[in-house]
Formats: sequence, C-alpha cells, structure tokens
Amino acid sequence: MAVKKGLGRGLDALLDELDLEEKENGQIEQVSLYDIDTNPDQPRKTFDEEKLKELAASLKRHGVVQPLIVKRNGLRYTIIAGERRFRAARLAGLTTVPVLVSDMDENAIMEVALVENIQRENLNPIEEAAAIRLLMEQHDLTQEEVSARIGKSRPAIANALRLLSLEKPVAELIKSGKLSAGHGKMLAGVGDKEQQIALANKTIEKDWSVRRLEDELRFASWEKKPKVKQEYSPEFRAALRAMRNRLKTKISVEGTEEKGKLIISYYNKDDLDTIYRAIMGDEEA
Repeated sequence: MAVKKGLGRGLDALLDELDLEEKENGQIEQVSLYDIDTNPDQPRKTFDEEKLKELAASLKRHGVVQPLIVKRNGLRYTIIAGERRFRAARLAGLTTVPVLVSDMDENAIMEVALVENIQRENLNPIEEAAAIRLLMEQHDLTQEEVSARIGKSRPAIANALRLLSLEKPVAELIKSGKLSAGHGKMLAGVGDKEQQIALANKTIEKDWSVRRLEDELRFASWEKKPKVKQEYSPEFRAALRAMRNRLKTKISVEGTEEKGKLIISYYNKDDLDTIYRAIMGDEEA
C-alpha cells in the first residue's frame, strides 16, 4: 500500500486514500474488541471521561460509523488511529467495531497516530506539544514540515514547543486546564524555577488574563534582586505590544521611555528567521 504521499498531505488525505482502497479491495472488517490492542506509543495519555461517555452514548445509538485504522499483528490487531472510538465502543457495551486493515510500516503508523491525535483528538496543550516534538524527532521534520502535516502555522508550532520547557508543576496546571497555553507561553520565558512556579500560582490566584501576565513579566521585576519598577505610559505599552505581535516573540525593555534597550528573544533558528523577515521584509542581508 502506497501511503507516503497521503501522509505528506495530512491525515484527511490519507483517510481519503484508504477509503478509496477500501471500496476497491473490501478491506473493512468487523473485529471483536477483545482482539484489538491499543498502541503503547500513541501520544494521548489521558482521556476526558465525560466526553468518552458522550461519544459512547452516540455510538450506542448509531454504531461506529468511521472505522478504526489497525495493523494486523498475528491473530490480533493494533490500533493506528481511532483509540478514542475504541474506548468509547467498549464503554457503550459494543462487542465488535469496523476496522480498516493497513499494512503500513512502523514509521508510517507512528506518523498517522501522531497526526490524528494532534488534528482530531483535542489533546491538552502539553500532550500536543509532546506529540509535535515526537513527530519531528521520529521523522526528522522541520517546523515548516510539521506545520504542513497538521494544519497549524509555524509560529503556533514554535509556541507549542516552548511549553515543554516549563517546570513540571506549571505543566501540570496547564494539563488540568487551570492555566491556558497562552499563559504557558509567557511563563516559559521565566528562567528561574521558583519564580516561574510562583508566577503560575499567582496568575491563578489573581485570575490574570494572558495579557495581564504578559504586562507583569514585561514591566515588573521577577528577579531575585529587587529593582525599582519602571512605570510606562499606555502608549508606550501599546507600542511594545504591536512590536511583539509583529515579531511574534517576547520583547522586553530596560530603561525609560526616553532611553534604554529593547531585548528581542528567540528560542531557535526558525524564530530568528521569522524575526529577520518581519524586520527586513523582502530586502536581502
């Protein structure tokens, strides 16, 4: 089965291709749930129980419309895509589900599982970031190539990956939904472990928006040595926000409105390229 070009166009293209082959070859089978194994390498580690119950109720009424994609493993089957449907089918009390048997190799299986989860399964931001990083590492992909596969912009990929640098307690707050991915992006720029955790807890306590947290990080001192807080006018803050939106990265300021330094942060070569293009436009270096 030639699937690589489908993978290159994303999961929907792959599924369209498999649907066509199913019509030609009649590959859809009804398989006992007891003969199906989950993929231990699949990126989703937690499943929302309430959403699983909702899906189970739907499957009980209408059955499993979209077949699971599986790989034959002796007398058993391993899930490539569709573990959430598999779990919901068990919860609904079904005994069999439709499956589409594929002979993809291990690399292709991993890529489909990752892309399906990132595109369709509503991973929490930390799980999604880990899945993106694994997809890049397993298949030697750039951020641009991952962007094309999963339908997210290159800056969105970069921002997601920054979440993986967060301290574990902060990452857990994002996993639980107490902090958003936007909060995490801001907190990832705080290098001191204790300060990062303290800021995360204060954000929850004060119910800070992402912009409010951003202002705290930009205009207040969160270093061990206390500094005199510099006050800036609303116009100056708005100008800094506009530059941040233009360059798509963190910008901090040292000094006054009359004299000082702008510090533009970047976290990898792709970030630096984005900043260069935003500043230089079409000009050559």
